Amino acid sequence: MPCNNLLYAHSGGVTAVINATAAAVIEAARARPQQIGRVFAAHRGIGGVLAEDLIDTGALDGEALARLARTPGGAFGSCRFDLPRDDGGVVMDRLFAVFDAHQIGYLLYNGGNGSMDAVARLQAEAARRGHPLQCVGVPKTVDNDIVGTDCCPGFGSAAKYLATSMLEAGLDIASMVGRKGSVFVLEVMGRNTGWLAAATALAADGDPDRPPHIVLVPEVAFDEAAFLQRVRAVTERLGYCTVTVSEGIRHADGSLVMEKSHDARGYVQLGGAGLAVARLIHERLGYKHHWAIPDYLQRASGHWLSATDREQAMAVGRAAVACALEGGGGMMLAIRRLQDAPYRWDVLRVAAAPIANLERALPPDFIQADGMHVTPAACDYIRPFIEGEFVQPIRGGLPDYRAFTLAGVARLLPAWPA
Repeated sequence: MPCNNLLYAHSGGVTAVINATAAAVIEAARARPQQIGRVFAAHRGIGGVLAEDLIDTGALDGEALARLARTPGGAFGSCRFDLPRDDGGVVMDRLFAVFDAHQIGYLLYNGGNGSMDAVARLQAEAARRGHPLQCVGVPKTVDNDIVGTDCCPGFGSAAKYLATSMLEAGLDIASMVGRKGSVFVLEVMGRNTGWLAAATALAADGDPDRPPHIVLVPEVAFDEAAFLQRVRAVTERLGYCTVTVSEGIRHADGSLVMEKSHDARGYVQLGGAGLAVARLIHERLGYKHHWAIPDYLQRASGHWLSATDREQAMAVGRAAVACALEGGGGMMLAIRRLQDAPYRWDVLRVAAAPIANLERALPPDFIQADGMHVTPAACDYIRPFIEGEFVQPIRGGLPDYRAFTLAGVARLLPAWPA
């Protein structure tokens, strides 16, 4: 029987626009009924494929797809799962058994840099087996750290939310300046790269007296003495100081400023760097301090989407379907910047294997020489991604984020061990 069904899967942390990509994939696939049969989604990513836990997206009508395209979070669920290299092929055998059982000829994997490794390996395995599968990578991550693309869908909306948060918090703290001085610390996501932290600099609009006054990123070692000196100087001048901290900042010896916990696989869940920095300021300088962690809020801000980000998220979804149909397995769709002002872009294909597991750090010219802020070049690069507003429909004073009715697909294989 022909393998002409399409399977879409999320991987890793979700974004405010990942469902927009999913909706675009489904719509583009439905527009090609002579080439694509049924369109499935994996429930909770690659884990759902292994468990043969699939969703029939045919149950989503036009109204549901329109809602899906404007809803944050991952409607089909996601997971963090790395394809093992030392299991004797057990996982690969199971994945291809599921593909065969459900006549999957196209797999679109929506994830970050680690997911592109899975795309490359699955395509190589398909070639080894003589299987017709076309596996295509669809980029997303709020961290904006995928190599080979000008930006990553999800980053623009998170950047817009964080820059807005710093702008508004800065107005608040400036209103409450007292004689002892006040400090506000905002801890943002960024395990190894400082793209999200850099985005908060947009709030200052080039004015050194406007928040954030200091931006700490993982690309630069945290210099405690120099940092405290800068905090004191800013606070003595303005009466207050605002600081953005990437969760993954490190000391000169490479140790994290703060670790939150480890899971069973040794994966470090970061958190607390902002609190550590805020307490350091209070203990050493005596200033009143507040700190905040947006955490999930920064990647789930559907009420404040970047229209540019949403448009790019849908564009890579549509392009991924075309890529799969044209035999582009092993490729990732990427955003290419064509022009800065006004910002113009398009979508192209890049090979997934050479960029898999790589991380794109802030380039040196995006970081000030002292390592405690970003340069105008960084702001010029980021600003286009937050442009444009998408107005959400409202129900009862809140965004219309109603739940979706998801139809499961009958299992055809023996159960997979959990």
